[in-house]
Amino acid sequence: MKRGLLLAVLISSIVIASCGRPIPLLGPTPTPIPPPAEETAQAFLKAWEQGDYARMYGLLSPSSRASIDLGKFKRIYQDVAAEATITSVSTSITSALQEPPEAQVAYHVSMETLLVGSLEVDNVMNLTLEGERWGVNWSSGLIFPELAGNFVHLEVRTPERGDIYDRHGLELATDGTMVTVGVVPGWIKDEGKVLHELKRILGLDEEAIRGKYASARPYWFVPIGDIPLETYEAERGFLDSLPGISCRKKSVRAYPQGELASHVVGYLGAIPSDELEHWKAKGYRGDEKIGVAGLEKWGEECLAGRRGGALTIITSRGDLVAMVKEQPAVSGCDIYTTLDAGLQRAAEAALEGKRGAVVALDPRNGQILAMASRPGFDPNIFVPGISYEEWEALLNDEGRPLVNRAIQCAYPIGSVFKVVTMACALEEGGFTPDSTFTCTGVWEGLGPEHPMHCWLQAGHGEIDLVTALAASCNVAFYEIGLKLYELDPSLLSDYARRFGLGKPTGLRCLDEEAGLIPGPIWKMRTLGEGWAPGDGVNLAIGQANLRLTPLQVANMMASIANGGVIYRPQLILRVVGTSGELKEAFSPEVMGHLPLSERNLKAIQRGLLGTTTDPRGTADEAFRGLGIPVAGKTGTAELGEEGGKPHSWFAGYAPADDPQIAMAVIVEHGGEGGKVAAPIFRKLVEAYFQQGGEGER
Repeated sequence: MKRGLLLAVLISSIVIASCGRPIPLLGPTPTPIPPPAEETAQAFLKAWEQGDYARMYGLLSPSSRASIDLGKFKRIYQDVAAEATITSVSTSITSALQEPPEAQVAYHVSMETLLVGSLEVDNVMNLTLEGERWGVNWSSGLIFPELAGNFVHLEVRTPERGDIYDRHGLELATDGTMVTVGVVPGWIKDEGKVLHELKRILGLDEEAIRGKYASARPYWFVPIGDIPLETYEAERGFLDSLPGISCRKKSVRAYPQGELASHVVGYLGAIPSDELEHWKAKGYRGDEKIGVAGLEKWGEECLAGRRGGALTIITSRGDLVAMVKEQPAVSGCDIYTTLDAGLQRAAEAALEGKRGAVVALDPRNGQILAMASRPGFDPNIFVPGISYEEWEALLNDEGRPLVNRAIQCAYPIGSVFKVVTMACALEEGGFTPDSTFTCTGVWEGLGPEHPMHCWLQAGHGEIDLVTALAASCNVAFYEIGLKLYELDPSLLSDYARRFGLGKPTGLRCLDEEAGLIPGPIWKMRTLGEGWAPGDGVNLAIGQANLRLTPLQVANMMASIANGGVIYRPQLILRVVGTSGELKEAFSPEVMGHLPLSERNLKAIQRGLLGTTTDPRGTADEAFRGLGIPVAGKTGTAELGEEGGKPHSWFAGYAPADDPQIAMAVIVEHGGEGGKVAAPIFRKLVEAYFQQGGEGER
């Protein structure tokens, strides 16, 4: 009680002594401590790594936000990333100095780019404390120290594109030089003069020129048109002196052999719109040309090399402020093909004026010596750029010159298929090479109401199986077809697939059609009908919706020639680097073996030799007097409802006793195989061995 009274008196005395103002008893209240500035800097940098520009903007100081809106802030980062080809950003804080209300945070930035490699940047971020919050005092200098008030500029360095050669080193595709004439809108001082001179040099309308850069950013290079190097040299002094005009040399494709092997070599074209993002992710700007067909497409990344560049900081006048990083371009690799240019030229000449294809292989290794398709095209027309009208004209051309008939067209092959039928008959059907048939010119195996005819109206009389192949006796193969059908309706179809037919051959670098081997399952699924005896009989002579590519037929003949080995057709010999070093070598690759015994294979080979040497052979006349023995098979493929003259085929190999070349020749709507395709085959055999055959074994 006394203690409480004394405490009350004491408190009253303190209050009176303070003139009525209470005096705190617990000491002074501490000033709040702000969070470390380093936390804000860390959050800002992490948001940059993630591309979260809204989060970054939210961490700016009020004064910085007042000087730039979110949209412009975001565009600056995106534009710098695009121009410098930045793909990723990683950051780390190295030190921090905090003396409220100011702070400085030092940080390191690592940027990965597509064209100039890794960028390592050390920088300092200033922050200001306003209230209890640190804010970043922003300028574009936080990206690169020298960038504040300036611009990032990347001069892309395009490497020289690799060449494409035949097997002997003849250039099929190589690099030339053109000059891209463009403008930097912000540098133009006399627009009227710029437009007038560009019109004179490029032949473009002034409004079309203006339209190309009307919406471009002021200090970006805008390509207007290309001119030959010779034109640039003649106009160089003037072009280099006119403010606003900028010229850049670039490599362009040239095809010194013109149409030769154009379907194989291919050509360059604009990046397709649906592939644009894919190529931009690899460092392309989007206005380049890439391989869009043939080996140019297959080997794009190899041929194109590695792009480089010089990343700089420049003023609005284009003056250099700083060189950020330089990366040299690395030239593309060269591709050596298996093609023999001499044989290729002879094949294309033999098809001139016709629609068709030739495929020639080395049966010992599967290497493609020639792949000709006609009509053709000159890939040089694509070099300066092709107009929409010109492109439409090519696409609508009835001759389909852009189509590689050797691998992109599947045809009925007629009697060439009798090789497969004979093989199946010998291996699965109970027939022997000595099996005999009686051909009167008419066959009634499906009933007298469905007579079928031999191509030789008078008939072949008594004939054995080997001779039936040489003479292409339909009656013999009608009988075989019916017997195989009775054994198993799918037997012949399945056997053909074991020959590698009716599916892509495995050619690695060009797109090919699969073709079609019809059979019971296919007919039911496609037509809703069962496979009838007549289907089996028609298939035995190469009809009944059978469709194969010339490459498949040539590969089949190569396998028969070499003793039964099915090789993957090979079109690339090797890839060579810029210094001549071997980057990659391609070797023969075995895909399988023909389902034939050695005895039966030799019987087929005898029949194929008889085609060109037996008086009853369907190509005896075509090869008479040729000093090189040829084995092969004619085909005259009827077109059914399509009408018109049949397709003319000859497929075989030479020399018959030491096969070094296997070929398939087709002439669309050419007529009889022995009279049209066989003479072309002979010409090519003569041309090949007159030039000494293939020089690199």
